[in-house]
Amino acid sequence: MLSESELIARLKERDQESFAALVTGHGAYMLSVANRIVRNEADAQDCLQEAFMKVFSSISQFEGRSGLRTWLHRIVANAALMRLRSKRRQQEDSLDHLLPMFDKYGNREPQSYADQYAELGVLMQKTQVQDIVRQAIDRLPEQYRAVLIARDIEGFNTEESARILDININAVKTRLHRARAALKTLLQPVISAGVV
Repeated sequence: MLSESELIARLKERDQESFAALVTGHGAYMLSVANRIVRNEADAQDCLQEAFMKVFSSISQFEGRSGLRTWLHRIVANAALMRLRSKRRQQEDSLDHLLPMFDKYGNREPQSYADQYAELGVLMQKTQVQDIVRQAIDRLPEQYRAVLIARDIEGFNTEESARILDININAVKTRLHRARAALKTLLQPVISAGVV
């Protein structure tokens, strides 16, 4: 069994057996971290793969300022948070309620076009508001954005967020407070204009 420093040294030398040992020794832990964030096994597996690719490509930059496990945790947590952000951008509202309806005999049911246009207007306004808020969140510095996403979008509690982001609880509270205040300031012009 290799010590952590020996494992890191061999990883930096691109020793294939060491990479296998890293995956075997830390893969389950990293998968559980990803799973806690994305809450979907397939996405967690993808995050794990992305994280290991990142580890393999950047192991030479590992300076040892933190433990290997902490470094791995940060990489997989960031991969998971990026996946969540990407999925949020890709989510779309269903248009099924705006399409023609048919009865059990295949006959088209009458619909009020006024109702359809009203529903479409609500859907467009909702999408516009989501885009405005998303753009404002994207303008926040990464450290604040990550805390805001973990706490307010993903719904993790303070302790979970601290663990995921590898920071202490007080840092989560401070960053969240500052992120919310900054977000409010960024959204104030559109709130005043009545868009949000």
